Amino acid sequence: MAGGRAEGEEVLIEFVILGNTARVTAIHVPSGTEAVVVGPASAPRAVLEQAVSRKLAYVMGKEKGAS
Repeated sequence: MAGGRAEGEEVLIEFVILGNTARVTAIHVPSGTEAVVVGPASAPRAVLEQAVSRKLAYVMGKEKGAS
């Protein structure tokens, strides 16, 4: 389990490019937990995806610890 998320659980990732900015959203489907990062549109897609995945794991870990 990584950051409160079991391996193999579905996560949706959405990229929205607005000018020179990219807004990346990750949603953990089973729980509905969401995380968003904003970065430069020129950044590699994999870097932005890793950043939002780490943030999602962090948010899920905090929620798990709070319950």
